[in-house]
Amino acid sequence: MTESSKAIFLSYASEDSDAALRICASLRAAGIEVWFDQSELRGGDTWDQKIRREIRDCALFVPIISMNTQARTEGYFRLEWRLADNRTQLMGKSRAFLVPVCIDDTHYADADVPDSFTAVQWMRLPDGRNAETIVERVHRLLAPEARMPTTTGIQPSMPPISSTPAASRSSVPWVVGSLLILVTGYLVVDRFVLPKRSVLTGETAATAPVQGKAISDKSIAVLPFTDMSEKKDQEYFSDGLSEELIDLLAQIPDLQVIARTSSFYFKGKQVTIAEIARTLGVAHVLEGSVRKSGTRLRVTAQLIRADTDAHLWSKTYDRDVKDIFKVQDELAAAVVEALKAKLLPAQQLESGHRTGSSEAYEQYLLGKQYLTRSGVGDYRLAASAYQKAVTLDGNFASAYAGLAEAEANVAGTETGDQAALHRALDAADRAVALAPDAAYGYAVRGWLRNEFFWDWSGARADFKIAITRDAGNGTVQRKYSGLLDNLGLLPEALIAAKKATDADPLSGAAWNNLASILTDDGQFAAARQAVLRAQQINPASFWPPYHLAMIELLDGHPEKALTIAQTMRTPAIITAMAAYTLGRSDEAQRALNELLSRQPQIFAYQIAEIYAWRGENDRAFEWLDRGYAQHDPGLSYVKTDLFLSKVRADRRYSALLRKMNLPE
Repeated sequence: MTESSKAIFLSYASEDSDAALRICASLRAAGIEVWFDQSELRGGDTWDQKIRREIRDCALFVPIISMNTQARTEGYFRLEWRLADNRTQLMGKSRAFLVPVCIDDTHYADADVPDSFTAVQWMRLPDGRNAETIVERVHRLLAPEARMPTTTGIQPSMPPISSTPAASRSSVPWVVGSLLILVTGYLVVDRFVLPKRSVLTGETAATAPVQGKAISDKSIAVLPFTDMSEKKDQEYFSDGLSEELIDLLAQIPDLQVIARTSSFYFKGKQVTIAEIARTLGVAHVLEGSVRKSGTRLRVTAQLIRADTDAHLWSKTYDRDVKDIFKVQDELAAAVVEALKAKLLPAQQLESGHRTGSSEAYEQYLLGKQYLTRSGVGDYRLAASAYQKAVTLDGNFASAYAGLAEAEANVAGTETGDQAALHRALDAADRAVALAPDAAYGYAVRGWLRNEFFWDWSGARADFKIAITRDAGNGTVQRKYSGLLDNLGLLPEALIAAKKATDADPLSGAAWNNLASILTDDGQFAAARQAVLRAQQINPASFWPPYHLAMIELLDGHPEKALTIAQTMRTPAIITAMAAYTLGRSDEAQRALNELLSRQPQIFAYQIAEIYAWRGENDRAFEWLDRGYAQHDPGLSYVKTDLFLSKVRADRRYSALLRKMNLPE
């Protein structure tokens, strides 16, 4: 295969794009590379040449067959099919190359397809759903000696490959607070992902090397700089410097820069530079240290070529702390020059996180540290630090965006204070007004509008601007996918969610989010894979087993869900539904009563889910209406929540969607 080729070529008629998206997302969630023209085709005069090259070099060709392809004698897919058929004739190995997939009742004997397509066994995936069978087959064809891992039980091992289902999505901070009330002792969260153990065998997927992709010479991971200060109390500052460098370098289209979560994954671990680079799929690593004493600052940095361990460049900066931005700019410029990366014409690297006050900047960095930690009380500390930053500099756009995020998290996890949410929205508006060219303010405002204010059109407009400003930002793509999911646009949501895992491959939040959307789309096998990936990234996390229990419940395995709930001390939400399904009514009612007795202003939506699961429609809508009246953020998911399946035929469900301005 060539450097630009992918393992799988997916060919389909435009009318079948939704089914193709589902199949593509399932394959990608299992770590299988797919060439998919909707996300990768650039068009123009080179189209024919690129198609021919990709089909010539791909490992497997997957034609999607349907009544739509039957009805069309012309189209791009017909050319692709002819090229694949020609390659098959040359290879003489059709069974090792062609994987036809039929998404409706079209019969192979009557299908208008090349003869080579009928010489191999077809797979049937109605509307592209439940694609675990093709994932297993493709894995087997790509590596015949390998066997797909099982996903039963709660302590699986698996080869390299959140938000949560419905009311437990990891992208929603208010749920974190709710579950903290129910699960005492889980105090550490990784940006909406509460940190249980899994037993893994062999090399974990989290630290397995990137497979199937050529490593670009213009690729880099910026590791967290080491705090060398005497009291070791400046970690927020050294981490902040690393993050700023990532943001600066990510602006260069000619440079592949690993996102913050993945680069910071190795912090405190005994891992070599070569191992880090191999895992992240980069050629270079930037590492350094920060020593801060009073107003004096010493920053040491070195750029390393990972495969040779050669030091391409190093420098030490002794400056006043107020010159930190100059140091950042000089560091970024040195990396650009060393890697011979190209700036756009007249492009100048600019950080959206600048301020004229070094004191305000330090408070901003403190706020970021607390917000990232996301433990009990950290959101309040973050809000306090950001408030100090904007008090010191009333024009500090990024501090306003951080304040908006922190205020909303406090309201969502602790207080339910609507006034605080409106303050958060005002702060986000201020951030956008002060820095209309920066992505952060739009992303935060889009998240607020989506999760808390149900302003779908406003949220979508914000996210589109944020993506235009910073398309490679995994956090932006992840939050955007949540909006698309809420609107019921699942194929689009899956593409955005996969972009988030591509941009930040060691982000547990990104994999949890992908699992959530796959679950909403009924792709339970792929959702399990994504959840287990998140668990391997952070074995201490509370969320993956919780998500897995939800998936098992929806997939018709309540006994497995209840076992996970009991083993992992998962909250009463799962027990109330799983025990009910198993006929253990007393246990189910005790769990429901626990929710009813604990802050119903927070749990209204979860209570509605339980009643809907039990088929008690009147009680379900009583709590849905209560959630609407108190503006429960959980209602954001009412459109795609599979736990509400039994009430969707009720006219009150359609009325609720209309009331929330959601498409029916």
